[in-house]
Amino acid sequence: MSVAEILEGCAAEVTRDARAATEAQRPILRERGQREVFCGLTGIIWLHRKMQDAFFLVVGSRTCAHLLQSAAGVMIFAEPRFATAIMEERDLAGMVDAQDELDRVVNRLLERRPDIKTLFLVGSCPSEVIKLDLAKAAQRLGAVHMPRVRILNYSGSGIETTFTQGEDACLAALVPVMPALPANAPKELLIVGSLPDIVEDQFLRLFAQLGIDRIGVLPARNARDLPSVGANTRYLLAQPFLGETAMALEGRGARRIEAMFPFGAEGTSDWLRAAAREFGIDAAHVEQVIAPARARASRALANLRPQLEGKRITFLPDSQLEVPLARFLQDELGMELVEVGTPYLHRAHLARELDRFGPNVRLSEGQHVERQLDRVRADRPDITVCGLGLANPLEGEGLTTKWAIELVFSPIHGFDQAADLAELFARPLRRRDMLEV
Repeated sequence: MSVAEILEGCAAEVTRDARAATEAQRPILRERGQREVFCGLTGIIWLHRKMQDAFFLVVGSRTCAHLLQSAAGVMIFAEPRFATAIMEERDLAGMVDAQDELDRVVNRLLERRPDIKTLFLVGSCPSEVIKLDLAKAAQRLGAVHMPRVRILNYSGSGIETTFTQGEDACLAALVPVMPALPANAPKELLIVGSLPDIVEDQFLRLFAQLGIDRIGVLPARNARDLPSVGANTRYLLAQPFLGETAMALEGRGARRIEAMFPFGAEGTSDWLRAAAREFGIDAAHVEQVIAPARARASRALANLRPQLEGKRITFLPDSQLEVPLARFLQDELGMELVEVGTPYLHRAHLARELDRFGPNVRLSEGQHVERQLDRVRADRPDITVCGLGLANPLEGEGLTTKWAIELVFSPIHGFDQAADLAELFARPLRRRDMLEV
């Protein structure tokens, strides 16, 4: 090991120690109580569009089916890549063998849809309550239908989870079947997290210009075309809610690249620079590559900053995007953070974002709806980011809100989407000002 590498390692260790000390001093309000979130089945809405050869079969109730249909807005004539195997009263009462019924549904589905290459059996609250073992069902059915169809399972239950954890559980289920990267293979980069295709293509072009050409994406656009993983894999999280997936990747030898999340000009620059440092790319070349897109993003954000600067914002826990989005709004648009609430706080993954928060920012983890609403009423922020179920009541009380779920469904990562992301927060404030006139 060179002297430079030793010094770099020592500096990183000191930084981690200082960060740990800061985190130990930062008060975090931990909430446990009534929750208002969608369940993990919601993630199917974007995952089924991302993985073109996959199908998601939810084993659940009619309520699960109604949720998916209404959330996706699928017309009756469309043939989406998801469905619900509805559990009837007979299944819940144990009058029939639920496993036999599931086998019948799966066989019929695969006979009708020969285009399916990967089938996910997705657990729900009802299937988990009656202890229906979908892991064994996936093994049993996989033995019948492999190699034509790979059958996996994960839980999309809304019990003690928030809705973005559906993607986390899905990607974690894919990690064990990813091909092994040979021990003597060159170092490879893995981007982890579902992104709109246009955003993914933008990032892949930037990485190619940087000189990183050995690169994979999880999830892949074809679920059977998975990237390799091993000790020479370095992964970048594109989404902050992928804790389970990160653990699974590290269990296979991959190592995480520490970086801010790619929201806004600063976040995206830090994300790209972190990858470039890991792959030994010259810093001057990195700045040359990212400069044009960064300048465009900075100019676009400068046009929106007057509408948001100085405005006070509260995030109620919903999607786990809250911390990096709060950092973006504070650092790049001058907003004042009143409270940043998140369902689960992964300190290691969010360390660089949390470092940017001032001492007066109230940080909360978990949810207790009544107490959080009381604080919103007392704080009277200019805008509150919250779930659909809380937005209308708060609007009725004269408070301006932003639907948190829109931030998950919109393309918001990267340089070219920075202004679109800022616009999502500026729009409710403009609407409020117009209505007040």
